Amino acid sequence: WGTGQIVAVDAEGNSQVMLTVPATLPYSIDWLPDGRLVVVSGRDGLVLRQEPDGTLATHADLRGLSTSPWNEIVVDGRGNIYVNGGGPAPAAGQHFGPGTIVLIAPDGSVRQVADKIAFANGMAVTPDNKTLIVAESHANRLTAFDIAADGSLANRRRWADLGNGFPDGICLDAEGAVWYADVPNRHCVRVREGGAMLDSVDADRGCFACMLGGADGKTLFIVAAEWRGFEHMISDARTGQVLSIEASAPGAGWP
Repeated sequence: WGTGQIVAVDAEGNSQVMLTVPATLPYSIDWLPDGRLVVVSGRDGLVLRQEPDGTLATHADLRGLSTSPWNEIVVDGRGNIYVNGGGPAPAAGQHFGPGTIVLIAPDGSVRQVADKIAFANGMAVTPDNKTLIVAESHANRLTAFDIAADGSLANRRRWADLGNGFPDGICLDAEGAVWYADVPNRHCVRVREGGAMLDSVDADRGCFACMLGGADGKTLFIVAAEWRGFEHMISDARTGQVLSIEASAPGAGWP
């Protein structure tokens, strides 16, 4: 966040800066079906797209929907882009108000498809493109929606109650389970629908994001960093790490 850099890291730990975003706190990234990178420039209310020559273009302007920051992104297998955050301005003393989810359709149109999300965080779409799962960090749960043919969301339901878990980034595996990263509890947890815990990986700092990948799709990559509160989100302290561990099932769905 603080540097605005998007960094690639290989299995040996070598890293390379792939892109520097000229924005304050660029949040999340994903890829379009044609391989172009998209990034949420959260405080600017923009979704940016990297062109083949490396330049950045505005893919969607979300400022007309909310003046609050935008956060996470997921692109499904049909090219629908879902971005969350935004929503009403936060109440006094709070950092975020109730969040929303917006859809950026392949034709470029933008519309809100869900609201009243309790601190919207990571999102994932099932392999059949029929279900979107979103982390509601301040409600300690994962919430699911059916995805209609036009990308609209319906049939909102609790996918998993997480007790004292605070889900941040999430990903799906081929057995239908979800891994979620948890900052205050400093771990990543694998749960099935309904909330039963299947596995857990502890860290010595907050876990912000997780993704399954590697040669066989069974390496769980975790982005972790020391968390000092919202007031210190931009800091010179470089405490971020990419951790990896073997998982029991390969990744599935999107991202």
